[in-house]
Amino acid sequence: MDNATTAPQAGSALDQAEGAPLIAPSTVDHPLYDSVVEACKSVYDPEIPVNIYDLGLIYTIQIDAENAVRIIMTLTAPGCPVAGEMPGWVADAVEPLPGVRQVDVEMTFQPQWGMDMMSDEARLELGFI
Repeated sequence: MDNATTAPQAGSALDQAEGAPLIAPSTVDHPLYDSVVEACKSVYDPEIPVNIYDLGLIYTIQIDAENAVRIIMTLTAPGCPVAGEMPGWVADAVEPLPGVRQVDVEMTFQPQWGMDMMSDEARLELGFI
């Protein structure tokens, strides 16, 4: 079980191919996808009273045929005081789900998070709409 790793930085040999989306698609058709989303919604940013999924901090949820889950996430700001802890919180929320074999949470800051990534529910809760 891997709790958290760091995604490659821009300029590395592992950069995405030109024309590839900045945010990789999620495995929305996998039977575990909805459960993983709900688990992510149980994790809250300690400075903002909204769950990290609705804040738009979860960029990608990929689940392979063996039920290994890979989550790519970001933070509202690179200097967030819980930057080192939040990936572990996400892994701890997803790992106990029935059927999940392994959880790997990666942090990225590409693309940079913006308020436009929040769900309508998060905007409403924070008084933006």
